Amino acid sequence: VHLKESGGGVVQAGGSLRLSCTVSGFTFSKYGMSWVRQVLGEGRERVSTINADGSSSYYADSVKGRFTISRDNAKNTLYLQMNSLQPNDTALYYCARRDLRPGTPFEFDFWGQGTQVTVSA
Repeated sequence: VHLKESGGGVVQAGGSLRLSCTVSGFTFSKYGMSWVRQVLGEGRERVSTINADGSSSYYADSVKGRFTISRDNAKNTLYLQMNSLQPNDTALYYCARRDLRPGTPFEFDFWGQGTQVTVSA
């Protein structure tokens, strides 16, 4: 199983970025996927989640109306379109696969290595 994020960078407040997460090693279309961000020294925040077929999504209140999650199951790729970025969106953004093991206490079982998003004021 391999997940690799891309698309991070430095952007001014009000700008946009599109993150991608390309996966391999598993049947992408069977798994819900999420974007999770973490600021150094702080806890992780689940930003957005999309179900396996892309028909349902969740957004944290902090990004609702600004971020859009999507997926292309034919391309094994997850996306996060981020608009109206603010300095407090600065974080390392990870994509993560939902843990489907019965009885697992974990929400995710595999993560990418992350892509840094930095928003300057």
